[in-house]
Amino acid sequence: MSKRKVASRGMSNPAKLKPLDADDKQLLRVVIETPKGSRNKFAFNQEEQVFELKKVLPAGMAFPYDFGFVPSTEADDGDPVDVLVLMDQPVFPGIALSCRPIGVIEGEEIDKKKKVRNDRIVAVEQDAHSWADIKTLDDLGKHFLRELEEFFVQYHYLSERQYRVLDVKGPGQARKLVKSSRQ
Repeated sequence: MSKRKVASRGMSNPAKLKPLDADDKQLLRVVIETPKGSRNKFAFNQEEQVFELKKVLPAGMAFPYDFGFVPSTEADDGDPVDVLVLMDQPVFPGIALSCRPIGVIEGEEIDKKKKVRNDRIVAVEQDAHSWADIKTLDDLGKHFLRELEEFFVQYHYLSERQYRVLDVKGPGQARKLVKSSRQ
């Protein structure tokens, strides 16, 4: 058997995982791309089945929490549905988590004159002790939520794009987004 065949059988594609937890359909599967505290923005390249460095944030700016995607979904922007995960400790890129959605930040990305929806689900990792009592985005408080929104605004600004928050909705809307985005 050639080395190429052996290597290809050993490779896995986290983007093809099921979007919901097998034991609890209320939990989302989330594959982490960028860990909390990282200035490096990583993204999974499905074609080559590798995690790639997409950009480096400027000094003083880092991802506030782990950031990833719901596998087997495609959002309006052509990428899998984005998820910001609240948990006790950051994890490595490629780790699959089971997460409880607590809401969605509905937004739109504006690049020149083209507008594209780019919603971000916010979820809590199922075993996160520090976040166990958080059930909805409202439980985080207005100031905390505003900081999350502002991170996405500033993140896009650095790429010379505009991000506008349209609305903030609860966990039911987050689940509907995943359901409508399933491939």
